Amino acid sequence: MSTNFDLKLDKYAELIVKTGVNVQKDQTIILYADVENVVLARKIVDAAYAAGANEVIVKWNDSHIGHAFLENTSDERLVNIPNYLTVEAEELMAKNASRISLISSDPDAYGDLDQERVAKFTAASGKALRVIRQATMNNDISWLVVAASSQKWAEKVFPELTGQAAVDRLWEEIFKVVRIDDNNDAIAVWDEHIKILKQKATWLNDLNFKELHYSSELTNFTVGLAKDHVWEAADSVDRQGNLFVANMPTEEVFTSPDFNNIHGKVVSTKPLSYAGVLIEDIELTFENGQVVDAHASKGEDALIKLLDTDAGSRSLGEVSLVPFHSPISESGIVFFNTLIDENASDHLALGAAYPFNVKNGTTLDEAARTALGQNQSQTHVDFMIGSADMNIDGITYDGQIIPVFRDGDWA
Repeated sequence: MSTNFDLKLDKYAELIVKTGVNVQKDQTIILYADVENVVLARKIVDAAYAAGANEVIVKWNDSHIGHAFLENTSDERLVNIPNYLTVEAEELMAKNASRISLISSDPDAYGDLDQERVAKFTAASGKALRVIRQATMNNDISWLVVAASSQKWAEKVFPELTGQAAVDRLWEEIFKVVRIDDNNDAIAVWDEHIKILKQKATWLNDLNFKELHYSSELTNFTVGLAKDHVWEAADSVDRQGNLFVANMPTEEVFTSPDFNNIHGKVVSTKPLSYAGVLIEDIELTFENGQVVDAHASKGEDALIKLLDTDAGSRSLGEVSLVPFHSPISESGIVFFNTLIDENASDHLALGAAYPFNVKNGTTLDEAARTALGQNQSQTHVDFMIGSADMNIDGITYDGQIIPVFRDGDWA
């Protein structure tokens, strides 16, 4: 482990609190953390209180306990989420509580379980905690997803290492992708990074494309963009007017597709970890905005269960552009973690669109946003399709074709 590990962890906690969720005085903060990450969790709690938080509520996760529950609980309990969890969620969102999610679980923790049971529990939990998903996707609150090392995950990423050696190596890679080193001012570095990404979003918004056409050796498809769509990058603004950064790392510029206008075939280029199951080599064929054929070399059952979540889960809610030669991609490491892997690759999301990805979307109801082409679903799952040979053209409303990506990078 780096001799400066504690220093970097302190910087990480400060970055999460000040740039990530941008904690304000007297706020309620919810921290979701794995039991393995108690050291970082405590640093985040201390940094949040130092920034003026009124209360920090920690929600602990343990994959072993989760696995035991999913394997042994009754079918009735599996789909009946206790009402106190819904009440708690409603009270927390009424307080505009900010959310910090530390992602560190084994990406295939539930891969050996009955996927029907996993899917039922995931769907039931999503419905019970719908208020949190809505507040998050609408940017009513500030929210952040970040990574933390853990043994099972680290050993998946670095199979040549075991135990603490693997954990330490993954920590070093996490620090790199979130732009933390021994000597830098990480917050200042992030300010500059955000500025650069926002310039790309401004360029795309000025062009106002009707469609994007993707072509590579594996993928050939066209995706329409929602009417009045807005490209976003890096930072957002919550309902209280506070800036925050939802993902660290982030290399993406993203917007909302038109779920009525998606055609062709897309193939994933990195594994997807969904609900504790690894899904690899995803192939999806779209017609009239809907997935009509789906395959995967691993985890296909979980993929089909995802697509069958609800009426909107067979279409797209996000289209995101990431240069193939981003720092994460250049590392050559597959992290088996969507938060990081999606920032090494162009990606799409099955399921719900973000309301803020259309003009004034956070003030519109679902019917109005649907009319603009935004997909509605209780799920939102990113999968990666970028490659070194990916070309993307923007097609304007008057038929002009403008290069956006060539050979995996900005044109």
